[in-house]
Amino acid sequence: MSNIRKAFEGGKAFIPFITCGDPSLEITEQLVYAMEEAGADLIELGIPFSDPTAEGPVIQEANVRALSGGVTTDKVFDMVRKIRRKSSIPMVFMTYANVVFSYGTDRFMKTAKEVGMDGLILPDVPYEEKEEFDSVAKTYGLDLISLIAPTSEDRISMIAKDASGFVYCVSSLGVTGVRSSITTDIGAMVKLVKAAKDIPCAVGFGISTPEQAKKMADLSDGAIVGSAIVKICAKYGTNCIPYVKEYVASMKKALRS
Repeated sequence: MSNIRKAFEGGKAFIPFITCGDPSLEITEQLVYAMEEAGADLIELGIPFSDPTAEGPVIQEANVRALSGGVTTDKVFDMVRKIRRKSSIPMVFMTYANVVFSYGTDRFMKTAKEVGMDGLILPDVPYEEKEEFDSVAKTYGLDLISLIAPTSEDRISMIAKDASGFVYCVSSLGVTGVRSSITTDIGAMVKLVKAAKDIPCAVGFGISTPEQAKKMADLSDGAIVGSAIVKICAKYGTNCIPYVKEYVASMKKALRS
C-alpha cells in the first residue's frame, strides 16, 4: 500500500499544510514532528514560489518571507532528508509547475523520491496538462495528486479515474484562505469521485475551525488546512511550534468525535 493510502486507514485524515522555511527551515522540520505527535495523518510541505497563483495573501506572504530568508528547493530537499531519519509520516509537496520546471522535471521527481517524499500537488497544472508531470512522477513512484473544483462538474469522473494517492477536493472557488462558510456541495463531488474510482478524497481551501473540519470530513475522507496554520506561524514566528501543535491536536480531535 502506498504511504499516502496509509494516511486514510485510521479513520478521517487530518492534513496540515505549512510553507517550508517560514519562519525557518529548522522550525519547519520541528513543526513536522510536532504535527505528527498532535495526530496529523499526512503533511503537505509548500515549496515557496514567487508567484503562487492559487494562494491567498496569508500563504503568499509566507512564500515571500521564506524566499527572502534564502529558502531554495535544494535546501527543502535537505530538510526532508533530515525529517526522514526520524519520521515516516506520509508527506507531499505542494508547489507550482514553474518550480518543478526550473529545477528540471526529471531531476525534481527523482530527488523528491530519493529524499522520501510520497507525492506532489501542482495546483496550477490543469488535468489536460497533467501528463508531462504525471508520467515522470509515476516513473519514480510518486503520486501526483489531482485537484477537483466545484466547477469541474462533468470532468470530475474523468479526473478521478486517472487520479493517484488521494483526490484533493477544492471546497470553494478562488484562492486559499479562511472562509466563514463553505457552500459547495462537497458530498456530491465526493460521490462522483468514488463512483469513478476507489480513492480517498480530502477537502481543502477555507477550513479553519474544528467545526468546519468535522463537517467536511463527515462528507469525505479527510480535511486539509493551510492558511489557518500559516497564520499561526506568522503570528508567533520562531515560537510557533507549541501553538501549531495545539491547533492540530484540536482539529484531529474534532475529526475523531
